[in-house]
Amino acid sequence: MADVLNVVKREQTGSTASRRLRLSGQVPAVLYGHGQDNQHLAIPKADVRLLLRHHGKMVELKGAVKETALVSELHWDPLGIEVLHMDLQRVDLNERVEVTVPIHIHGEPAGTREGGIFLENQHQIDITCSAGNIPENVVMHVADLHVGANLTAADLELPEGVELISPPELVVCTVAAPKGSQSDDEAEANIGAEPEVISKGGDGDGDKE
Repeated sequence: MADVLNVVKREQTGSTASRRLRLSGQVPAVLYGHGQDNQHLAIPKADVRLLLRHHGKMVELKGAVKETALVSELHWDPLGIEVLHMDLQRVDLNERVEVTVPIHIHGEPAGTREGGIFLENQHQIDITCSAGNIPENVVMHVADLHVGANLTAADLELPEGVELISPPELVVCTVAAPKGSQSDDEAEANIGAEPEVISKGGDGDGDKE
């Protein structure tokens, strides 16, 4: 279900006007797409925070503009705390769109019970799907992941109608062996190996005078 954003049109644009808008508790935004003119909007910060909490991608605009839109980009402050600006793209619910969604890890990797360390290499993934069918996340099942193994984007569980854009070979997660540990092959190779002899003071090619 799409989040609702209550919008008003803003007459002034530019850095100074945007700063004043943010100080008043609003977030500046621009709505574009479908061959129509861009519209400069203002959205209450409370609506934006709710959208972020839901990880929403599709929104229903109400108030000065009544449109269905895709959140195409969020511009953050340098600390990544506050949204400074939003880009909204007009869409039809049936048209296919490209979006980035979070990856949800499901299960406990077998490798962690074997002493391994579970590492997430990717926290989100690029997909394409209809605008009205954007999932909140995609699932990666990790229960059968052992030490030294990894799972790639091709192993993600994608809902019906959702297709992967990111490279299928992209490593999403892995279970690494603990630091300083040896693989079984390395351990066996070292058993019974002759110790290296290091001579003292010289190369031993001749006797001292």
